Amino acid sequence: MRAVLHKDRVKVRIVRNDRRGRPEGRVLEIVERSQQPIIGRLLQESGVWIVAPEDKRYGQDVLIPKGAAQIAKSGQVVVVELVGPPALYSQPVGRIKEVLGEVDDPGMEIEIAVRKYSVPHEFSQACLALARTLPESVTEADMQGRIDLRDVPLVTIDGEDARDFDDAVYCEPASRGRGKSAVKGWRLLVAIADVSHYVENGSAIDIDAYDRATSVYFPRRVIPMLPEKLSNGLCSLNPEVERLCMVCDMFVSDAGEVLAYQFYPAVMWSHARFTYNEVAAILANTKGPEALKRGKDRVDNLLNLLGVYESLAKARAQRGAVDFETTETQIVCDDNGRIEKIIPRTRNVAHRVIEEAMLAANVCSADFIAAGKQYGLYRVHEGPTPEKIEVLRNYLRATGVGMSISDEPSPGEFQVIANATKDRPDAQQIHSMLLRSMQQAIYTPINSGHFGLAFEGYTHFTSPIRRYPDLLVHRVIKSILNGSKYHLPNLPIPGEAHAKLARRLEKTQAARGESAAKPKKSNAESMGWQAAGLHCSANERRADEASRDVEAWLKCKYMHQHLGEEFSGVVSSVTSFGLFVTLDALFVEGLVHITELGGEYYRFDEARQELRGERSGMRYAIGTRVNVQVSRVDLDGRRIDFRLVTDELTAARSASERSGTEERRRERAAGKPQGSTAARTESAPANRRAARDTRGAKRKMDSTHQRGGRKRK
Repeated sequence: MRAVLHKDRVKVRIVRNDRRGRPEGRVLEIVERSQQPIIGRLLQESGVWIVAPEDKRYGQDVLIPKGAAQIAKSGQVVVVELVGPPALYSQPVGRIKEVLGEVDDPGMEIEIAVRKYSVPHEFSQACLALARTLPESVTEADMQGRIDLRDVPLVTIDGEDARDFDDAVYCEPASRGRGKSAVKGWRLLVAIADVSHYVENGSAIDIDAYDRATSVYFPRRVIPMLPEKLSNGLCSLNPEVERLCMVCDMFVSDAGEVLAYQFYPAVMWSHARFTYNEVAAILANTKGPEALKRGKDRVDNLLNLLGVYESLAKARAQRGAVDFETTETQIVCDDNGRIEKIIPRTRNVAHRVIEEAMLAANVCSADFIAAGKQYGLYRVHEGPTPEKIEVLRNYLRATGVGMSISDEPSPGEFQVIANATKDRPDAQQIHSMLLRSMQQAIYTPINSGHFGLAFEGYTHFTSPIRRYPDLLVHRVIKSILNGSKYHLPNLPIPGEAHAKLARRLEKTQAARGESAAKPKKSNAESMGWQAAGLHCSANERRADEASRDVEAWLKCKYMHQHLGEEFSGVVSSVTSFGLFVTLDALFVEGLVHITELGGEYYRFDEARQELRGERSGMRYAIGTRVNVQVSRVDLDGRRIDFRLVTDELTAARSASERSGTEERRRERAAGKPQGSTAARTESAPANRRAARDTRGAKRKMDSTHQRGGRKRK
């Protein structure tokens, strides 16, 4: 292994299995060296310049030739390009490609993350040049052939810190039919920025947008999918300016069923820019100061939106969509990019109003593409695999829930269990396990439905400013309206990450006894759509990983100033090597290693998702309340370690000692050798071995629906 680095592609021969049945191998051949640059700190040791990689998975320092380190200073963060790979008896050699700055510079954690995860962060010159040729505002020529909605009081509702507004809404009471057969309901308009009008198929802007596939959100910084002139200007539905849009015009019955819809290009004028908190305050008190400031007409429009939301929410409950309440957090930073505080992001009625409106438009777009018999990218969320179903059944049985799920469960079964257990003390633990049993959603041209939302067909139509799949959906819808057929541009072939995602999808379907997810006719066009779906899915994961990496670094930096302090928290996850605890006041998660739980052997019960002491019977499960002390913070490893400081540990140790004393007393009375001391002293090394075997294991929390308001729609 000394001759290889992280991300090298190798050929391996399996030589044996270890004690736990896992295969062990030997590297036979290095097939391909990774071309990704390495980010790390430049250091000088005994006159030798080296770069210590920031990503510890590389495992080896990189040597910098004498004189080649003059462009940087010791301690600075640099980007290194390898010029000589490692060998059995020599370290890798590299050259400094870029100097990022000092490790404590504001925003350095973001600079590291975008390079560590290969996030495209600079637009090409061709893209920027083309963006400069675009007009500053909507022209008369742009409005030709569009429905004029400038007199319709469409409004945007977003977060306080939002800068790009890609959706506007309007609702009014309506009826369908005449006389006694008339159906009462609502006319709901969802207007989405018409990005496809400005981003032409295969243009320089389109190529850069496809390469990014999504905007990446960091605390205090966004790496947009489109140049700022489009994302914050020409395509953003800013208040009181003309903007081009694509409209989904729906009739929603009082029962929440979309009985009719149509799509058309339009020109609009946003009559107001609302925030979620402002709308929630107005809906809570229609005679309050917020409502008086906006006027009666705006308040009446918001009440209509509330009415259609209540209808759509009834339909959501009837079809059994999964809707778990979870706590999301928001990091508040100072001017230097350091965390001031971490606060919970509350999801109020305004978030739900917009979410249901966007879901309705997305479902209509999926139905429209399917009816038009064209390729498109669906947002697919499949049900749990048989393995996850079995794990969940065992857990529900072990915790005495008294309910289970079928071999092919519906989302309603999950929601029934969630509703039935919401008042239990371990409700958080149960809901967490329900979420973990589900898969992640992906983009694919094969419509397999959305399990969590309980939709037969679902796409992403509502955020083309920040998601490339939405832009593709807009183009397909336009082609159907024009009676033509949309063809993907000649875009780059997906790389290694996308191949991994494809293999994972095939493995999942094989486990479910299904064939590979391919169109009936495997041709160049279908393969292109599959490649685009895999590319967008993989880049979505990449964006999430980069964002989590930055947040983890910031939280570690934040907790450095709290070393030695004690906090109350709740166990958020249990593994074979310890407990992950989330602090109540700071919303930060850290690890209580299994060796910190006392001088006895703890067994991991996978069915119950808990650690249980063999002697004392002390149990730690998801939802257990504990008090901890911040004992260690590892910035490079993005790890925070806690130790238990409350009566739980004292009680566990006392119970263990009492048990050991009683056992020794019985052994003396029976004249037997006293072996309990050996058993007790061997327990800690055994726990450490178990921790070593599973170190680096990743926890996965699957999400079943779009949450968090504006940036999660």
